[in-house]
Amino acid sequence: MAAVYAAAERSLRWEPRCRQQLRHLQDGARIAARLPPRLEGQWVSTGCEVRPGPEFLTRSYLFYANRLFKAFQFYYWDPSCREPSYSLVIKGKLRLRQASWITRGATEADYHLHKVGIVFHSQKAMREVASRINQSSGEGCSGFLPPGRAWAPRALYELLSAKTERDCTAALGFAMHELSLVRVERHHQPLPGLQQSGSSLVEELYLGDIHTDWLERLHYRPTGYQRPLQSVVHHMHPCPACGVIYRADEHHPPILPARAELPVQLSGSWVSTRCEVRPAVLFLTRYFIFHGSNHTWQGYYYHYSDPLCKQPTFTIYASGRYTQGIPSSKVRGGMELAFKVTQARVTPMDQVTVMMLNSSEPGSCGLASSWSAGVEQDITPTNGCLALGIRLPHTEYELFRTEHDPKERSLLYIGERPTDGSSPDRPDKRPTSYQAPLVQCAAASEEFPNYYSLKYVGKEGANGSEELKPLPVALLLLIALQLLRWD
Repeated sequence: MAAVYAAAERSLRWEPRCRQQLRHLQDGARIAARLPPRLEGQWVSTGCEVRPGPEFLTRSYLFYANRLFKAFQFYYWDPSCREPSYSLVIKGKLRLRQASWITRGATEADYHLHKVGIVFHSQKAMREVASRINQSSGEGCSGFLPPGRAWAPRALYELLSAKTERDCTAALGFAMHELSLVRVERHHQPLPGLQQSGSSLVEELYLGDIHTDWLERLHYRPTGYQRPLQSVVHHMHPCPACGVIYRADEHHPPILPARAELPVQLSGSWVSTRCEVRPAVLFLTRYFIFHGSNHTWQGYYYHYSDPLCKQPTFTIYASGRYTQGIPSSKVRGGMELAFKVTQARVTPMDQVTVMMLNSSEPGSCGLASSWSAGVEQDITPTNGCLALGIRLPHTEYELFRTEHDPKERSLLYIGERPTDGSSPDRPDKRPTSYQAPLVQCAAASEEFPNYYSLKYVGKEGANGSEELKPLPVALLLLIALQLLRWD
């Protein structure tokens, strides 16, 4: 297992906090996940969530011992979740089934909806939703709300009823398929403050992901997760949003504490906060370095076969350039950038991946039949790796956002990958939601890519270790000229 991070640690030798975070993830962060999970109790969002569309919402789900549940979804006009649009109250029944054969560590479940009601928080929200339902729903919903009907602040309108077999939810893109894939994780958080010792229990509920294509979300069956909910009893501290959401109901939506919008400052190093799960059963951690001085970037993607990121399969290193960001006109609070991937290297970490790469078509992924476990190979000369879906050179149209968490750590949100496994390689495929955040583990550095100083290059010394020696002045000038040309 130590070999997994060997290359990373060589490049991270100047950044102990990044290395510490990667080691923490490598150790599984002492996470326990029970199969089948225990759901009884109330679970809430820890902040404002962004779903594809975009949709801004918070959630509060209550599960009873008799398998009934009551869920609140609060929707907003803004990415800070301070301007409520409407609230949904959802009632139904959930039955846990067997462990998932597709997504390791998850439990499959069946659910049945009894009722879905909606409460509007403004005349504007009422008018907009009624128009969508009246225009796009079936015959039984065409007269859901008469045009010009006055807004009633506390009125609850029925969207779905199992008894009357009425369902007017499709026009909202509403489905509860997230309940068909469930996972609960437990870990301990160190108590805050230097004077305190010990830890507190944290429980997180992972529910199925929402398809990035609006037209697909109504019948999509999840294979990944969305942002986790946390137990109201055992949650991270501090959590300013948790109590606000816990006390809310459909008539009194939560208004989250005001937070300043931060400019997107990419310079520095960023690393995953958890083992991440993507649709199509991908478990991974990520590590990025952005150099703001010349708009270059490097990324490490560590892939695994298990939900605790302990069983490595392969690592991808990629690098390239990125453009100056502009504010997104579609996703408030987001910044639009374009990323060009020009170089990539792959390190297979298990025999299954080695066999797959060695059986790939000659010329499509590095040197034919030359792959071996733990040995990195450059795939730039073959324009990527067809077997891993990597194409070079390659441009992706991205969405970024930065914010501070309650501990005042800087977080970086990068656009969510398309659920169908494709790439956002056109402007119209630019994400409208985000992946799990990365945390900043090192501030901006003027180190050159691969963390060699511009003035030095590696040389093996007498003791076998790598020494540093000055580069020739002529070579320094050549590098400087190249940097000027790139800009």
